[in-house]
Amino acid sequence: MRHWKATVSGLVVVIAMVTMLRAQAEKKAPSGKAMVEAAAAFLSSLTPEQAQKIKFGYDDPERLNWHFIPRPRKGLPIRELEGDALRRAHALLQSGLSEAGYAQALDIMGLEEILYLLEPGDRAERRERRDPRKYYFSVFGTPTLTGTWGWRLEGHHISLNFTVADGNVVSSTPEFFGANPGLIDAGPGRSIRVLGMEEDLGRQILKLCTPEQLKVAWVDKAAPDDLRGGGVAQPETTPAVGLVASEMSDDQRKLLAELMQEYLKNMPADVAETRRAEVNAAGIGKIQFAWWGDQERNQRHYYRVQGPTFVIEYNNTQNQANHVHSMWRQLAGDFNIPIVKK
Repeated sequence: MRHWKATVSGLVVVIAMVTMLRAQAEKKAPSGKAMVEAAAAFLSSLTPEQAQKIKFGYDDPERLNWHFIPRPRKGLPIRELEGDALRRAHALLQSGLSEAGYAQALDIMGLEEILYLLEPGDRAERRERRDPRKYYFSVFGTPTLTGTWGWRLEGHHISLNFTVADGNVVSSTPEFFGANPGLIDAGPGRSIRVLGMEEDLGRQILKLCTPEQLKVAWVDKAAPDDLRGGGVAQPETTPAVGLVASEMSDDQRKLLAELMQEYLKNMPADVAETRRAEVNAAGIGKIQFAWWGDQERNQRHYYRVQGPTFVIEYNNTQNQANHVHSMWRQLAGDFNIPIVKK
């Protein structure tokens, strides 16, 4: 009887996870079509000099040249836009994100102003290094409803990469969001943590582990210095490690679903639904959760959530664990380029 009850309970939780991973879909026009329209409108508003900066061939190596660090970049920076062109640039960004994702992107850009105020050095040099408008748009190919093209928005702590074929989004990775500072504490009721839930939910899963589960989930007490594969065109495809969802408690599986939803909610509804469908088809019970580093707040830590189709990585080790990096990658291949398995 107890075994039967446990089985039913576990099944209910799995169903609840699937439901949660399917929920919160915003009813909007297909995002691929929206991207075509927004990109074409944006390009039409640019001067010839601006158009020359933003346009690349679809097969240009620059399409795969992604990174989230402050570095010289090609493309058209937001700070060179104003008026109608600026509005249309934001419309393109909105076509690639949900309302929550768009708000998060703006929050991350705004953190550059905080770094400008906090960091030492010459004011002009700081302003050049830390500018909330120093994010670059690039368009690869021609935005049309037939054929394949892509676009990117990138700057410090944001890298969004989309590939669209015949009006459908066929790739939305690598997807990177970061936050520095991870926490801004201006007193009671005045704190900001742009990627706070991504940290808290992962830690809650770890803290609910039994001693036996910890032996599997807590891979190492030392955290790696950063994510794997930053700036690399394709994700790491090493086997998953950590605690398997099928061996988690009901509460842990609920937290895992909430954690994944925290990442999924940044994408447009149809893009998120495609990811959900792939996750569900591959088997939610096969997802593994692994933790490195300390289990307490404000201490170096890193976690990985990996299933057959995807890998999420989260790292908070820099600046005394107040500097967050996170990303979602597709194990079949990013940039709509299949990984050939050997």
